[in-house]
Amino acid sequence: MISGDGGSPNGATKFTGSSASAVLQEACRTAGLDPAGAELLRLGSNAVYRLASISAVVRIAREPGSLGEMTRAVRVARWLETEDFPATRVLPRVRQPLEAGGRVVTFWESAQDDEEYARLDELADLLRRLHWLEEPESLGLPYFDPFARLDAGLRALDGVGKDDRTFLEERAGELHKAYDGLDFVLPFGMIHGDANIGNVIRHRAGQAILVDLDGFALAPREWDLVLTAIYYERFGWHTRAEYESFVYHYGFDLMNWPGYPVLADVRELMMVVWLGHQVTTSTEAAEEFTRRVNALRTGASRRDWRPF
Repeated sequence: MISGDGGSPNGATKFTGSSASAVLQEACRTAGLDPAGAELLRLGSNAVYRLASISAVVRIAREPGSLGEMTRAVRVARWLETEDFPATRVLPRVRQPLEAGGRVVTFWESAQDDEEYARLDELADLLRRLHWLEEPESLGLPYFDPFARLDAGLRALDGVGKDDRTFLEERAGELHKAYDGLDFVLPFGMIHGDANIGNVIRHRAGQAILVDLDGFALAPREWDLVLTAIYYERFGWHTRAEYESFVYHYGFDLMNWPGYPVLADVRELMMVVWLGHQVTTSTEAAEEFTRRVNALRTGASRRDWRPF
């Protein structure tokens, strides 16, 4: 959570490159790893660093209260390894997750030397295979409740204007009523929770693997298809050919389901609220947040939305 006084209830500072670097230093010292020369790959929901000393990636969670979620992500990763499922692997012989600087840190094997994403058809293949797995109860997967997340996110929107916050709250209320009337058609079960092209990368060995496992939950499987659909249909981030390859390989076109517009609106709103948490630390995020809220208000095209 980003608070108005520059900190959070547990003492964590605002999530910036500088604060994340300090957390990295402390976490690596605790884990007995060398942070010298670490490269910042991404600063979003997590700060992601590639260590120079060993083939490892360090992920620092933006949300200070994410220990339970990241503990579950480590369990999921270890279970997927026993299933020989293509996914990111936790770094062995390191106690994790651990807490440093008020934030939660995990350590992962580095899967690639240069950033390369896989294709949409490969994402579809991975999701189809994932959705066939029977997860053990020991994973302790939660039920996915999008409106619990939205409500928590809206309460934490300290850096946005009152009018924008009120508008987003009202939109969430309207969508909640519409969502409750949806008739899902795919089986209920384990989902990745944030399945999109940004979370399927090319391993240095050549295969596509899933990353960012902290959103695993139990839900209608439509949730794992909606981001790819709106990235194509609303934002124009995928071509028609790419989307059709995704549909062919998964075996279901979410856009043909009558509930798609509502599910897409809910996921879109979640994206806007998430971005609202970054407006006090990033000028680019603040500008993009304003653009997105204006589009929601007016019904304007989303084609000028920028990936974040």
